[in-house]
Amino acid sequence: MSPREIVALRHYLTTDLTSRTLSDATHEIAFADIARGTCLAGKLPELAGRSVLLSLSTQLVTGLAMIELDGVARRMLLCPPDVDMTYAADLIADAEIDAIVTDAPERWQGLGVGTIITAGLPLKPAAPIAATHATSWLMLTSGTTGRPKIVAHTLAALTGAIVGDNVAKDAPTWATFYDIRRYGGLQIFLRAVLGGGSMVLSAPGEAIGDHLARLAARGVTHISGTPSHWRKALMNPAIGGFRPGYVRLSGEIADQAVLDGLRNAFPDASIGHAYASTEAGVGFAVNDGHEGFPASLIGNAPGITMKVVDGSLRIKSPRTAHTYVGRSAPPLTDADGFVDTGDMVELRGDRYYFVGRRDGVINVGGLKVHPEEVEAVINQHPSVRMSRVRARRSPITGALVVAEAVLASVADAGRTGAIREAILANCRTALPPHKIPASIRFVQQLDVTASGKLARHA
Repeated sequence: MSPREIVALRHYLTTDLTSRTLSDATHEIAFADIARGTCLAGKLPELAGRSVLLSLSTQLVTGLAMIELDGVARRMLLCPPDVDMTYAADLIADAEIDAIVTDAPERWQGLGVGTIITAGLPLKPAAPIAATHATSWLMLTSGTTGRPKIVAHTLAALTGAIVGDNVAKDAPTWATFYDIRRYGGLQIFLRAVLGGGSMVLSAPGEAIGDHLARLAARGVTHISGTPSHWRKALMNPAIGGFRPGYVRLSGEIADQAVLDGLRNAFPDASIGHAYASTEAGVGFAVNDGHEGFPASLIGNAPGITMKVVDGSLRIKSPRTAHTYVGRSAPPLTDADGFVDTGDMVELRGDRYYFVGRRDGVINVGGLKVHPEEVEAVINQHPSVRMSRVRARRSPITGALVVAEAVLASVADAGRTGAIREAILANCRTALPPHKIPASIRFVQQLDVTASGKLARHA
């Protein structure tokens, strides 16, 4: 591929750069300065053609480095700040890392990588470097246990759902509860860069009320997050001062309760949920206000092919990753090019509903229970904002279903007995006996992982 055929992120920094900005809780940088500056202390030429690991404490500097490195580096591994350093040597070997960009060089010393470049602010003036490589974008899966897999994407695959998408008009200001070093957040970052908009980044440890207030002050118009992100946001009074026009959910099952909660909070917004994963890429969006997706999308979704095999959704499209990377990496697709997502669906009438992950099933006396389908029923109660269903050991059935729930309002704290009985009554109506929780405990909060998903193994 010749240099003129390579389209890199920097090529999109061409229009109205002065009014467009990238910001976090402490800095705001104009895209005009990004286009003519460097956060790499002038050492970008040293990284040409190399396999680079990005490990930076802030999303802002990570975003700047991604723009600089795309088209210059051979590979770029996005390393989230919570990466388990137990696996650092394996990740370096599997991704063939020969250079590291970081703001904590001491963290990465002694791992056999000779080139460690310190990145940071302020930006320094720098002439752009011609794109000479179609950079491979490497991301880590967000598995809850064990060594994460490395997934490789091309920029074309990452932007396949963005190019030509007219959803973002009139220079939107984007935000996401995700970290841009993970697939969901990266999608929003790329939308801001390619779509002529600005972006407001989340900050680690920032209180949800402060974050919502900052999003409102920055004039955020378009925002995404997981259902767990949104459930936490809906519990905070600061949600009343935030008025985005475009709200999306992805990364977890969007049940009817959270969709209805967002509709009540943002009556004038476009609200929908999208299906995407690090391996499968962006699959489809559902904008009709209902959980699940129309069965007609199977075999007919624009630009992708989907099928259901043994209850698991499988996807084939130009947006999927092209491989797992590593010395003993498994195949990413089957022989026909489909990614087995492991997300289980159930056909009811003319609509498919997500019921949970294949690897998350609770076995109750030989009968399967997906925690998410029980949570969806619990969350329907108006006094519940979010819930978590788990297994508890049983000497008779092997496991029992138990639940924890967070109340939507402190005003309900004095009537938990009645709420519990009402939830159980709903469960008895909607679920078979083995799926009904043996107990429901009310808690102040439920933890969310760094990837924005409900922490199920806490």
